[in-house]
Amino acid sequence: MLSLFIPVGILVVASLVTLSALSLHLFVLQLIWVLLGIGIIAFFWFFDWRAIFNVSWAVGAFYVLVLFLMLFALLHGSVVRNTRSWIVLGPISIQPVEFMKAALILVYAAYFRRRHLAVAHWRTILTSFVFFAIPAAISVKLPDLGSALIFFGIWFGFLLLLGLPWRRILAAIAIFAVAGIFAWHFVLRGYHRARILGFLYPQDNSLSINYSETQSRIAIGSGGIWGAGYGQGTQAQLGFLSVPESDFVFASLIEEWGLFGGLLVLGAFLVLVWRILAIGSVAKENFAKFICLGIALMLSVQFFLNAGSVTGLLPVIGVTFPFLSYGGTSAIVDFFLIGIVNAIRRQS
Repeated sequence: MLSLFIPVGILVVASLVTLSALSLHLFVLQLIWVLLGIGIIAFFWFFDWRAIFNVSWAVGAFYVLVLFLMLFALLHGSVVRNTRSWIVLGPISIQPVEFMKAALILVYAAYFRRRHLAVAHWRTILTSFVFFAIPAAISVKLPDLGSALIFFGIWFGFLLLLGLPWRRILAAIAIFAVAGIFAWHFVLRGYHRARILGFLYPQDNSLSINYSETQSRIAIGSGGIWGAGYGQGTQAQLGFLSVPESDFVFASLIEEWGLFGGLLVLGAFLVLVWRILAIGSVAKENFAKFICLGIALMLSVQFFLNAGSVTGLLPVIGVTFPFLSYGGTSAIVDFFLIGIVNAIRRQS
């Protein structure tokens, strides 16, 4: 049990310390979400999660409900940072795309537990594609390209790890290439294309579209080995770093705690993913195994996109760092998934 909760604890403490240096208000709010998350884990400690999520129709109903909430956000949601993906209920703001990550994991776990041996069949591939494509299309319209990429990573990761043949992989790459050309001309918005061009030609856009990435790299570089110290990061504290509590929280942490703090967080994250995969490998049922696989995929894709944006290895996408970034909905979903993993561990 400790080998699962220790890395989560390190990430949560790192998050609270970083947020407290940025804003006492954000620290208090995140602490509330963390306490609620711990309550969710405690709930799954006593409640058998299989009573609900091991029933196919219940998983499907959860997926449809979240899909409806995403559509509602698209039509009537509030705009935050140019994205209409929030449903505001008084003092609480909900981001349905975060719940879709959990819904997709459960849907794919339920779908592939009986069809994993037929993963090479086109019918299996196309049916599983529809599950991801519908919420991804809504995410692009919000617009929230980062969530759409996470949905894609969950779907394609399942296919690869379940043994998709090379000829299917090559065919998929060709299809994605054509789809990418189509998306460039007809789907992506102007600022999406500008970010990609800025990533390809960073020297020409350091003060325009690449401003956030440039400030992030300055923050990381100024951290050195041990960092500037608590509350002493100039890029985050003086407002040069964009969204330092969420999209660029990893850069905020490294600026104040240096390479040491960054490696500690990275090590904790890798241990967490490894433990989730290890728990899934000894689970008794395919459904539980695939849930753990999906959670590990989601966390890994989300980390890759966030860390890639922060370090300049990828265009700035706007994806949170699991358990580290500020965000109520994302924190609740992360703790919800960890609660299920812990329940699987106990039942195994």
